[in-house]
Amino acid sequence: MIDEDEFLDIIDQMRIAIPEEIKQAKKMMQDRERALAQAKEEADRILLMAREDAARLTNEHAVIKAAQERAQKIEEKAKAEAAALRAGADSYAAEALTDVQERIAEISGHLLSLQEQVDNGLNYIVQQRLGPPGASAREDKKVS
Repeated sequence: MIDEDEFLDIIDQMRIAIPEEIKQAKKMMQDRERALAQAKEEADRILLMAREDAARLTNEHAVIKAAQERAQKIEEKAKAEAAALRAGADSYAAEALTDVQERIAEISGHLLSLQEQVDNGLNYIVQQRLGPPGASAREDKKVS
């Protein structure tokens, strides 16, 4: 027979776990996008500062060249940091989504087990109603 309380507990766990996992995955994606936007803003701010520095130093060629090199290094650093943040966010999101996928597979296994229990219970009830094979034919002969 099926343990109704266990069956209902598993369904309640699924109702709670799956939406929470999805919310976590969405939050991770939002965090990733926010981190990327912050990195871009920081890169833009750094580039703007570098350009402003370069504009102020237009009087001397050597100073201008040094400022341009500095701006280029800052830009490269900002791009590298943005790429590292993006890679980290992607890795984190992939790991979290893998965890969600494993959790769903686990819950799916529980559902299959419950489905088998339900099928077995139904088969048992049907067999109890019909009786052993040929029993209904014997009962028909007894009645006539």
